[in-house]
Amino acid sequence: MTATEDQKVPFRSAPMRLKPEWIDYNGHLNLAYYHVLFDQGIDGLFAAIGLGELYRAATGFTTYTAEAHVSYLKELPPDSAVTVSSQIVGLDTKRLHIFQEMHHTDGWLAATLENLSLSIDQRNPDGPKVAPFPTDVFEQVSRAAKEHARLPRPEQLGRSIRDLGV
Repeated sequence: MTATEDQKVPFRSAPMRLKPEWIDYNGHLNLAYYHVLFDQGIDGLFAAIGLGELYRAATGFTTYTAEAHVSYLKELPPDSAVTVSSQIVGLDTKRLHIFQEMHHTDGWLAATLENLSLSIDQRNPDGPKVAPFPTDVFEQVSRAAKEHARLPRPEQLGRSIRDLGV
């Protein structure tokens, strides 16, 4: 895959405006809606690399988030608009590791999210089960991962919450 106008490296979403009902009593974006925006921000990348809604409909496979870590860096006030960039930072036959940044449309960084997604076969008679990506899809995602590997590793990648003790 070569980056095209639709598929820049890293992938950047279209601007998304905060909804008034997402603002909490502190006067800024409620933490739950950061996840909504990160999730909506990755939809275009997933469609471009073959993991979107059409993938699920055609194959019975999808992805589920196994783990996510959000860092809230700067408050998003009402009436803000943001874009989300998504960078593939790791991949194996069953897992996809993505790092995302949420920028206010004025350019400043509001939050980051590190996400580990699993390949899920929803056709399993016993219920959804982790399974390798179909070969053709894995090859397509691998090509995208190689393009993203040219980018610098995000500084916050692998960040964790330090044990404060009790």
